Amino acid sequence: MAVHLWLALALSTLAGVSLGLLGGGGSILAVPILVYVARLDAHQAIGVALAIVGTTALVGGLAHARSGQADARAAVAFGVASALAAPVGALATPLFPGRVLLLLFGALMVGVGGLMLRGRRGKADAARGERRGLALLGSGLATGLVTGFLGVGGGFLIVPALTLLGGLRVHVAVGTSLLVIAATSAAGLAGHLHRGDLPLGLTAAFAAAAVCGVLLGQRMAGRFDPGRLRRSFAFFVILVGLFLVAANARG
Repeated sequence: MAVHLWLALALSTLAGVSLGLLGGGGSILAVPILVYVARLDAHQAIGVALAIVGTTALVGGLAHARSGQADARAAVAFGVASALAAPVGALATPLFPGRVLLLLFGALMVGVGGLMLRGRRGKADAARGERRGLALLGSGLATGLVTGFLGVGGGFLIVPALTLLGGLRVHVAVGTSLLVIAATSAAGLAGHLHRGDLPLGLTAAFAAAAVCGVLLGQRMAGRFDPGRLRRSFAFFVILVGLFLVAANARG
């Protein structure tokens, strides 16, 4: 295997570690790693990223569920809406040149990094019943579209929605979010598979590396200050996003 692919596998493991430590964020690095290190086409990279993100989130989500840190009812409610929208987002991916996709992805990374720096503020929404259900439905649909279109897990959207609109505690929201990400990524991947351009061997290898990383990250989570970790990772995400914007805005 070429050196650049070994490096991509190592970075996929680190992205999994980040997901295990932070409960999100690591998956947003998958597409840049696959494009600039593994040297995949942007369209192909998005499909591979969905497979990696979905597998990793499923393993992490089941681990959270076993420890009682996931809400199955909220996962189903949010996940159904998200999974229905993901294939629609996937259908839009081939309509855009790879450079435009990477430019949009870079802008998204900068925005996500900014949200991570702000942190999760505010109290749970006081709305009840229909209002909260509609808000969660809308959030689920938006998350599914973004996931299918750009291959990101969407935890940066799901966790705040579950805490602010669903009233879940942060640790429970993280576990629930991972289950939603797994379902949404699977649905988004189904929208990409019909093109038949996914390298199955590489996809399995990258997914396995990321799964090892998420399990390692979960074991390490209690040893680090989560606030400092999140801020450091946010700055890194913003830097990578600015690189993508600068590299693809000149085309």
